[in-house]
Amino acid sequence: MISACLEIVGLCLTVTGTLLVMVACGLPMWKVSAFIEGNIVVAQNIWDGLWMSCVVQSTGQMQCKMHDSVLALTTDLQTARALTVISAVLGVLALMITIAGAQCTNCINTESIKSKVVNAGGVMYIVAGLFVLIPLCWMANNIISDFYDPQVPYAKKREIGAALYIGWAASAMLLVGGAILCFSRPHDEKSTYPLKYIPPPTKGTSINGDYDKRNYV
Repeated sequence: MISACLEIVGLCLTVTGTLLVMVACGLPMWKVSAFIEGNIVVAQNIWDGLWMSCVVQSTGQMQCKMHDSVLALTTDLQTARALTVISAVLGVLALMITIAGAQCTNCINTESIKSKVVNAGGVMYIVAGLFVLIPLCWMANNIISDFYDPQVPYAKKREIGAALYIGWAASAMLLVGGAILCFSRPHDEKSTYPLKYIPPPTKGTSINGDYDKRNYV
């Protein structure tokens, strides 16, 4: 019963984390404009994402443009594109594997194999969480470095956008949920069928109550 509850909790966390990874991957708010000192132009806000850049006017109008060339992007953006997509794909594959080995399904009949399949799904979720965590931290480090770099003009300084916070939440859910799935059902789980003790056969006796002479060597 406890292992089933742990599987449900782990699945809820990992599925939510996978969905948040997809949301963070598609949102354009990875880098947002920083209004500091000389940058007093507040009529528009610039959002930079993995796939597009958007300009939001003060009137509420928004214009977005897809990135024309992948090779023209910076290294952190290229890496973030690849790793976030891989993380989302791993999350979907891990979901199918975990459901196949879950206690509520009958895809696999052997309990020991089912536990190993669930643990494999948990490992895949942990890898997916690490894959999305790497570009998030790299991007945040570059944003903070450029923000405090005096050689970067104020108009080009950026701040951390909402997509990074969503990605960090998704990474935490994937790591925690994957760890729960890994430890929900250990491999050395004992069999649920009790062992029966069969007593050894007793030595036969003769009709008069004495031991049969055949029992003597």
